[in-house]
Amino acid sequence: MTTELRRLRNYINGEFRDAAEGGTIEVVNPATGEPYATSPLSREADVDAAMAAAAAAFPAWRDTTPAERQKALLKIADAFEERAEELIAAESENTGKPLELTRTEEVPPMVDQIRFFAGAARMLEGRSAGEYMEGLTSFVRREPIGVCAQVAPWNYPMMMAVWKFAPALAAGNTVVLKPSDTTPASTVLLAEIIGAIVPPGVFNVICGDRETGRAMVEHPTPAMASITGSVRAGIQVAGSAAKDVKRVHLELGGKAPVVVFEDVDIAKAVGDIAVAGYFNAGQDCTAATRVLVHESIHDEFVTALAKAAADTKTGAADDEDVLYGPLNNANQLAQVSGFIERLPAHAKVEAGGHRVGDKGYFYAPTVVSGLKQDDEIIQNEVFGPVITVQSFTDEAQALEYANGVEFALASSVWTKDHGRAMRMSKSLDFGCVWINTHIPLVAEMPHGGFKKSGYGKDLSAYGFDDYTRVKHVMTSLDG
Repeated sequence: MTTELRRLRNYINGEFRDAAEGGTIEVVNPATGEPYATSPLSREADVDAAMAAAAAAFPAWRDTTPAERQKALLKIADAFEERAEELIAAESENTGKPLELTRTEEVPPMVDQIRFFAGAARMLEGRSAGEYMEGLTSFVRREPIGVCAQVAPWNYPMMMAVWKFAPALAAGNTVVLKPSDTTPASTVLLAEIIGAIVPPGVFNVICGDRETGRAMVEHPTPAMASITGSVRAGIQVAGSAAKDVKRVHLELGGKAPVVVFEDVDIAKAVGDIAVAGYFNAGQDCTAATRVLVHESIHDEFVTALAKAAADTKTGAADDEDVLYGPLNNANQLAQVSGFIERLPAHAKVEAGGHRVGDKGYFYAPTVVSGLKQDDEIIQNEVFGPVITVQSFTDEAQALEYANGVEFALASSVWTKDHGRAMRMSKSLDFGCVWINTHIPLVAEMPHGGFKKSGYGKDLSAYGFDDYTRVKHVMTSLDG
């Protein structure tokens, strides 16, 4: 007996639609490896329709007052809370994430972030008006950019969608949002909820593959393209957007150094770092997966971390004892496995290093030691539940190793020495530096990196400003 797959649909101009050409993609539950739905394989006609709807809706949405946009966003936040269990179920089916962790660690921050941007809508700041030339008064207007083409990733489908649409809508822009081809279910549900609150065309969702995303970015209508994804994808988006001189907002890969000095409480540091490394199966650009440990405590730290890995559990979404679920898709399982299979002879797998079970895409919590700075697994993003450990001799070498990668998104320093923490935070070339913690985020503070981790900020007033443009207005005082 064949189970009928659920049919997901695009959301364009206030209504759900199939792809114009009728194409679909099978959507697989990564916990089982089995398809559970189909989603539209959108092409140029669908992109055209979504962009036209967003463009038509923009003038009226732009001209709403900040108070009106705030009210809409607060309604969206309330609706997310009211329908939280539906969102949790959809996200877990998308990703295999543990239900309880999604309930406690994702939905509350999402709701809080929407409410933050609802407040930010009424707090646009500019320079005060003034006379900088005799007889003339100047002032600055902050305005929405226009239609925003946004592409969300598969590691946090709902939360990354919030990071994109909330500041965009708060600033008065309209949105065409594309979820990953492997995780469209929760985003389609978001469209249902948001679409009941904002006017048709303000928020649109189209599903599809890489070609769909490319068509969105290359389309002449959007004034801005925003993507959270791989460095390769970011480079392609930046190149495509350059043809029309579109604004680009890129949150790309990471390879976060976790610098552990000899004065730490080893047991506490290991416990916190293991959680920050393995949470969400390590599928996080900021995950604590590249640990640098002072040579005097290296062996003790590695032993403790290997034990923490052995005690960390992955498994089914309804098991409340698991820290993380499966990798998101078969390609990601192959990528993570490949890093371990290609380890150099001088590396040692201290824990894990293998797939778990033969159903779904589960991978064991893994620790690898004995690595050198130029090893592939140190230089490239694994994006899985794999923590590497290197040894350093002093502060200078720790900085050399920490900064010696192409990514620059997040980092952390673990020490009781305040002066050393301040020196490290100044010199670490990363968009975020945590001290004696790793991975907490708050709506009020910016998230975003340097170098090949991209540019532009998510969250905070800085993230809100990214979705506005600045206009100088000068008027004569002579009438």
